[in-house]
Amino acid sequence: MAVNGTFVSPTADAKVAHQIAQLNVKGIVSSLVNGMNGWTIALTLLLVCVAYDQFKYIWNKGSIVGPNFKTPFIGPFLESVHPDFNKYHQKWVSGPLSCVSVFHKFVVIASTRDMARKVFNSPTFVKPCVVDAAYKLLRPENWVFLDGKPHVDYRKGLNGLFTRQAINQYIPGLEEVYNDYFKRFVHKSQVELGGKPTPFMPEFREMLTAISCRTFVGHYMNEETIKKIADDYYLITAALELVNFPIILPFTKSWYGKKAADMVLVEFTKCAAKSKVRMAAGGEKECILDFWVAQMQESEAWRAKVASGEPVDESEKPSMLIRDFTDFEISMTLFTFLFASQDATSSAATWLFQIMADRPEILDKVREENLAMRNGDRHAHLSLDQIESMPWTRAVVKEVLRYRPPVIMVPYLAKKDFPITDTYTAPKGSMVIPATWLALHDQEAYPDPESFVPERWITGDADKQTKNWLVFGTGPHYCLGQVYAQANLMLMIGKASMLLDWKHTITPKSEEIKVFATIFPMDDCLLTFSERKA
Repeated sequence: MAVNGTFVSPTADAKVAHQIAQLNVKGIVSSLVNGMNGWTIALTLLLVCVAYDQFKYIWNKGSIVGPNFKTPFIGPFLESVHPDFNKYHQKWVSGPLSCVSVFHKFVVIASTRDMARKVFNSPTFVKPCVVDAAYKLLRPENWVFLDGKPHVDYRKGLNGLFTRQAINQYIPGLEEVYNDYFKRFVHKSQVELGGKPTPFMPEFREMLTAISCRTFVGHYMNEETIKKIADDYYLITAALELVNFPIILPFTKSWYGKKAADMVLVEFTKCAAKSKVRMAAGGEKECILDFWVAQMQESEAWRAKVASGEPVDESEKPSMLIRDFTDFEISMTLFTFLFASQDATSSAATWLFQIMADRPEILDKVREENLAMRNGDRHAHLSLDQIESMPWTRAVVKEVLRYRPPVIMVPYLAKKDFPITDTYTAPKGSMVIPATWLALHDQEAYPDPESFVPERWITGDADKQTKNWLVFGTGPHYCLGQVYAQANLMLMIGKASMLLDWKHTITPKSEEIKVFATIFPMDDCLLTFSERKA
């Protein structure tokens, strides 16, 4: 059989071998190098980086819902500067898991009830996190960034600050602030504006800042400082958008937020020092700071007595032994309380006043219930048990928190590869964000979920839908202050119903949702207040 010479090695062909020998390899390399300049090198590197960024996104995305391609490097950053609730909602309903990639962060969104609960209840794989700027604003050593046993131990020492007994001690301070601000609302509407409606969302933010400061630090902080914090806290919220530029640059949102955060930390540090002096002198406890400092001093006194060798009765041992915290450590913790409460309660308060104004028949029931509980004396004080025993007031607050949940997403960080499902694993270092909206608007758990129906908490079975009730999270990082927060809102709307009349000016944007850390009416809730006669 003839041999097919085309399969012979080229090097065995004398002609080919001669041609190869004529090649000047050094000359080819030299030509390529000489043809390159700074621009071509930079362009090549840029294209390589773009390709890598795109490849990494597609690799991380895997099988879950998300854009097929991303804008190089920044992703949908420009959209996040002005977040659109409708686009968030589209993302939630697109699938149980979806994703985006912004700057260096790959973000996995868990939208359904079960997916959200999976994230909330997986401390082995994830830990709470916030945007990059938060570490600089709240400080990296802040307790909120602790994980595992250190977090559990720290949290145990804070649990006593939100017991029912402690909350009862805070209620008189809350009433004091509400009485003051309700008078201011009337003065603003009737005297300053002559009855003209105006956006009251900023006023509610200031009021709730005052409420938080009164609860956290009592009278250690004067009104001028509270007003300063209320005004500047807006800058902190803006700096902590869900997705932000990772570096703090001068005169950016993050830069202004950092300056505001530094001011708040300084003021809370001063309050801590004052409380330590007052509690050591036997002063009466009236705020969270006092309770915590007293607990530290009682723990220290017990340890000193034991160390001295004196016989000590076990009954004298404090219920919770905690270490002594520095003034700045206390300040950082109080700042996280403000961070957790300010925007959420401001959101709920704004929606409460708007919804009650638009549904006067429900407001009348709340008013009648509150007057009856106070035996007709609208200035009478209530205990926590009395506040919680009013079914209509409770139902209204629960329904607002369901209908317009203040916290729509909770950022977590994957500590290691996180197998969320059998077919998808969120990569280590990615943000994994459980969303609460779909669970709280589930047709099966809450029939007619897009309507405000407080009756579902009285005659319905809404209270049984515990798996869907994700307003305050679930798992090891659930909100410490959930009892306090709901009681505070019940007290607020109950007192307002008796002391005030208010009208809501409805606009085309009243029911549209604006996302600013939490959610608010797009028009910032145009109201007019007047004093309600007894």
